[in-house]
Amino acid sequence: MIGATTSGELRAHNRVRLLRAVHDCGATRTRSQLTRDLRLARGTASVLVAGLAEDELLHEEPAREHARGRPTQVPGSHPRGPLALAVDVREDAWELAACELGGRTETLDLRPHDGTPEGVLRPLGEAVAAHRRRLGHRVVGLGVAFAGPVRHGGLVDIAHLGWRSVDVPRLLGPDVPAPVVGNDTAFAALAEARRGRLRGVQVGLHLHVDFDLGGVLVVDGRPLGGASGAGAEFGHMPLTGGDRPCPCGAIGCWSMDVGTNALLRHVGLAHGGGKGRAQAERVLATSEEAVAANARALGRGIAALVNAHDPEVVTLSGHGVELRERAGKALLAACEPRLMAIRRDHPPRIEGSALGWRGALVGAMESVFDAFLTPECVEMWRENRPDQGRDTPERQNVMNSTLKG
Repeated sequence: MIGATTSGELRAHNRVRLLRAVHDCGATRTRSQLTRDLRLARGTASVLVAGLAEDELLHEEPAREHARGRPTQVPGSHPRGPLALAVDVREDAWELAACELGGRTETLDLRPHDGTPEGVLRPLGEAVAAHRRRLGHRVVGLGVAFAGPVRHGGLVDIAHLGWRSVDVPRLLGPDVPAPVVGNDTAFAALAEARRGRLRGVQVGLHLHVDFDLGGVLVVDGRPLGGASGAGAEFGHMPLTGGDRPCPCGAIGCWSMDVGTNALLRHVGLAHGGGKGRAQAERVLATSEEAVAANARALGRGIAALVNAHDPEVVTLSGHGVELRERAGKALLAACEPRLMAIRRDHPPRIEGSALGWRGALVGAMESVFDAFLTPECVEMWRENRPDQGRDTPERQNVMNSTLKG
C-alpha cells in the first residue's frame, strides 16, 4: 500500500480504510461485503473489526435481513465512538448537530440570531462548549458552514449581514475546538458528492439557493475552493444581465435575481438583512409569477455555467429544489436556448438535491471526519480513550443516549 512500509503501518492504513468504507456507505454494508470491497483476506478483516471494536470505533449488529445460517454482521458506529459536531449558520438562525461515523445525525440545538457576528458566534460558542463538555472525548472536531465567502484561517464575509473579515475561531471562544470553517454551498456540494446525486460524478455543478444563490464546481468529488479558499461564489457572477448593485460590492450579480431576497423584491416586500424567510415561503406557495421569474433567472445562469464547465450533472439544493419542482418548464425554457449547440445535443441533468436543506450540515460533518480518518488521528483516539472500566454507569448512559435511535 502507498506509504505503508511495515506491517504496523499496513495495519494502521487498513484500519482507516475500513472505517472510511463504513462511514461512506452509511454503515449499511455487511462485513463480508466490506471485505470484498476492500480486497481484504477474511481473517484480516476479522482482526481489524475486532481491534476497532475494542477501541470503541466500530460496533457490529446483525443485518436486518439475511440468508439462512449464521446472522450476517453489519459494522457501524460504536455507542461510545467518535462524534463530529457540525453547524449550519444561516442568515437568520443556526443549527448544531452531533454526527456519528456513518453519517447519522441528531440536532442538539437550533436558535434564531440577530445577524451580528457577536450575536451569532458568542451563543454558538457557548452551546458548542457545553455539548463538548457533556460528550467528552467522543468529540473529534467541529465543522461550521457559513452563508458567505470563507478565506483561509476562518475569516468570513457575509455581505448582506455586514460581515467583513469576521474571525470566526476567535469569536467562538477558547473553549471551542479549532473549527473547520467553510462556505455553505461548498459543504452542501461535498455532501452531495458523498451521499447524494453527485456521487460518482467526475464533473458536477452544485447550486444552493437560500436568501441568495451560491454555486461551486465539483471535480472528482471535491468542490473547488479557489486560491484563498473563497470559492463557491458563482452567485456573484453577472450571468443574467442585471445592473442592480449587490451588497458584495459588485454590480449585476446573479444572486440578485435568484433566492428569497429576489422573491420578496418581486412582490414588493421588504428584503435583506437575513429577514423574510416566512414571507418568502408564502410567496413560493402563492405567486406563480415570482417563482417563474426566479426559475428563469436560475436557468439563464445555469446555461452560462454549463457552457463554461461542461458538467455531467447540475444539482440544486435549498429553494432550488422548489424552483425546479414548481417552475421546471420555465427554468428549462430559459436554459436550453442559451446552451451552445454541442451542449444542447447532450445537456446535463438538472436534479434536485437528495439531501434538501441538510446538505451544508452534512458537508460540515464530512469535513470533520475527513480530518479524523487518518492513521495518526485514529491512533490518537486509541491512546486518549478513557479506560472503559473507569466509566460510571451514569456517564455511559449519558454518552450512549446522544444519538439513540
